[in-house]
Amino acid sequence: MGWRGAARGHRSDLLAVARSEYLALDVVAFEAAGDRRWRFPVSVFELENSPADHLVAYSLWKVLCVRANLRVVFCYRQDASAGAELVRHLANEVVQSMEIPTRSGLAGETLLVVGSRSETATFPYGFFKDWTLDANMARFCRH
Repeated sequence: MGWRGAARGHRSDLLAVARSEYLALDVVAFEAAGDRRWRFPVSVFELENSPADHLVAYSLWKVLCVRANLRVVFCYRQDASAGAELVRHLANEVVQSMEIPTRSGLAGETLLVVGSRSETATFPYGFFKDWTLDANMARFCRH
């Protein structure tokens, strides 16, 4: 994709301040082309291993605060039904708490990727379920 990332153990020098993590996000990706020293990220990624819903909600909130073309949160639940329940919870608690003009003004895509530990035999097919934010409806949809 031509992106260069910054993450723990992967220091970036694309910005005027070199860091391994920007904005306390797990991975921030930038277009590599050009010589702008203060470029904005094209994509941000958060991985939340915790089973605590409020910590996954915090990761979603963090990526929603960033202007990027793609925002992704990876998380895990024991089984797929718990994943779907988590996705509904995140839509109700985080997405619907945004004011409508702010939410509908979100540019780019926001994805939730939920892995189900009970589906490890099907890894990676079936293990991960991806959900896309429909900002207008304030919910996540499967495609």
